[in-house]
Amino acid sequence: MRRGIHLTQKTYLLVYFIGLMIFGCALLYLPVSFRGPERLTIIDALFTSVSAVCVTGLITVDTALYTTFGKLVILFLIQSGGLGIITFSTLYLATPRRKISLASAGMIKTYYLDSVEYKARNIVREIIITTFLIELAGSLVLFAAFRKTVPQHTYFTALFHSVSAFCNAGFSLFSSNLEAYAANVPVLLVIPALIFTGGIGFVVIRDCTKRVSREKKHLSLHSKLALSVSAALIAAGTLAYLILESRGAFKGMPFGLKFLNAFFQAVTDRTAGFDTINQAALSVPSKVLTLPLMFIGGSPGSISGGIKVTTFFLIIGAALKSRSQEGELAVFNRNVPPQRISQAQLFFIKALIILFSCIFLLTITENIFNASHPSFIEIVFESFSAFGTVGLSLGITAGLSAAGKIVIILTMFAGRVGLILIAIPGSLSMLDKKVDYPEGEVLIG
Repeated sequence: MRRGIHLTQKTYLLVYFIGLMIFGCALLYLPVSFRGPERLTIIDALFTSVSAVCVTGLITVDTALYTTFGKLVILFLIQSGGLGIITFSTLYLATPRRKISLASAGMIKTYYLDSVEYKARNIVREIIITTFLIELAGSLVLFAAFRKTVPQHTYFTALFHSVSAFCNAGFSLFSSNLEAYAANVPVLLVIPALIFTGGIGFVVIRDCTKRVSREKKHLSLHSKLALSVSAALIAAGTLAYLILESRGAFKGMPFGLKFLNAFFQAVTDRTAGFDTINQAALSVPSKVLTLPLMFIGGSPGSISGGIKVTTFFLIIGAALKSRSQEGELAVFNRNVPPQRISQAQLFFIKALIILFSCIFLLTITENIFNASHPSFIEIVFESFSAFGTVGLSLGITAGLSAAGKIVIILTMFAGRVGLILIAIPGSLSMLDKKVDYPEGEVLIG
């Protein structure tokens, strides 16, 4: 019975996302959407649509070449894709013909929201209002930052980048992304703030709001974990990039700008895809550092991709736990049940399978069909970026073969709807069935 419910929810959500991608592809393929020297191909239209819906940001054609109509379509796809998983699932469960069952409520609580309270429409309304208010505030600040450098359509440009940042999409209307703003302090602060807010999750935002207004005395375990791990990753990434690129990509900048660009890189790596520095100009150690940050991503219940910070923490915590600490993993004076750790490990393994399948397939397609033969690090970087729905690239996206683009499309799709394709189907079936067999010894290491 429970398995049937999961299948129904999965089917409806997959139809929503696939339908949105096809709809976006059809609109972008129209001549009115593109003004480039050549007509947009169907594969590039599909790639852009999937990248926007999956809030990835990888592009095969310059976004600046789209007409105003085309840019509006991309903006619509980013917003719809960014909010799609949470809003559609809760709206579907709240239709008048059906009530939220205990199993359905448990699924939402596990994968999307911290508190269902059986008022799905209220939750959706709160999510949408919060999103629009944050994006509006961000657009006003960016409007002031862009006013001198963008003489035409200034507010639309600001709004587009605000939505793209909050939805962790990384799409930019500038051909060089935000590289021209590497010395613009407001942009270096506002964009990461929007990325972090969108990537931390509505659960944490709601929890922090209630804590500030004193409706709650303490933050939930999830919020504490999401905030602390995210802060640690950003701090470590900022310090590492500052050290690695001080005489490299950041050379010639005053220390303050070096620090802000290192901070920007550490934040955008996790899931957004904006860049103020050409990623190809980064040193090899910095490129390697970017890979795990893209793979980890943001927080559960957010717009971000990746395996999520809580999954990462549980796996590391379980691995470092001493043999004497049997049973639950203790975090912030709370015990995490072993079942949660098993779910995290299973999710992690399935994510690795998808990621390395992408890398393997790209090495084949680009060796056979691509005359430029991208290097292995370029293929690995592109694969991590696609799966984590990040959008950073070393510059090979546009030159991928048609087969390679299809591989990236499938990887972006799997990375975006991973909660459905990876976590829900069968995630509990192996854990729920307990069969007692005689014990056997297996050598490790």
